[in-house]
Amino acid sequence: MNSSRFAHTFALACLCLTGSEVIGADEPRPGKQVELEFNAGTDQTGTDQTIGYLLYLPKDYQKDAADKKWPVIFFLHGRGESNGPLSLVAKWGPPRMAGRGDELKYIIVSPQCPREDNWRSDRQQQGLIKLLDHIVGNYAVDTTRIYLTGLNMGGYGSWKLSASHPERFAAVAPICGGGDPATAETLKHTPLWVFHGDQDQAVPIARSTEMVEAVKGAGNTDVRYTTLEHVGHNCWSAAYATPELYQWLAQQQRTTE
Repeated sequence: MNSSRFAHTFALACLCLTGSEVIGADEPRPGKQVELEFNAGTDQTGTDQTIGYLLYLPKDYQKDAADKKWPVIFFLHGRGESNGPLSLVAKWGPPRMAGRGDELKYIIVSPQCPREDNWRSDRQQQGLIKLLDHIVGNYAVDTTRIYLTGLNMGGYGSWKLSASHPERFAAVAPICGGGDPATAETLKHTPLWVFHGDQDQAVPIARSTEMVEAVKGAGNTDVRYTTLEHVGHNCWSAAYATPELYQWLAQQQRTTE
């Protein structure tokens, strides 16, 4: 095969992956966190959208196990992790734990937001749901135990995504973020654990407080709010190092599809 014909054949093969997973240097395998890309198709403006993300599969993961499904932690990073390679997403939170070799019982999905965008934009919100649909469609996922969490920009993104799609998440843990109190009604049945440092100068603690008060006012009785005393913007280190957070997540399960 000459070089031009090979290039043409390779290009066609790549096009066949549209709307699917594009494997990077590593293939998904149990007990490892790998870098992947997902082609989410076109957005509302007709622009192609490709989402880079980290994927961790539990050590005992078996895709074809008939009697076993795994819970998912869907993690949204902060603003700083947009400014660099995909590996930077593993700087904090669940992907950091997976990257250092901790043995975790969750499928962990950690997408990267482009530096010119943010998790609250319509484009990113729609892309996140497409990515979640892809994970559910291609891996052995317990759809009643999908958990959403994020820090800083990801905290904001977690509030918005869960308010827009409350039926998708068994529990949500927004960290030093904020949202729109007008959406509180949609979250009145969603278990929440909110974290914020009381000395945060980047995202005032009032942003979390007003959301907690709004969802409680809407009738949600399953809300935990941890204010970390004498802690500034980086409250996520303490939050994600809290063993009780993961114990709490494991107890949450949606009762309806």
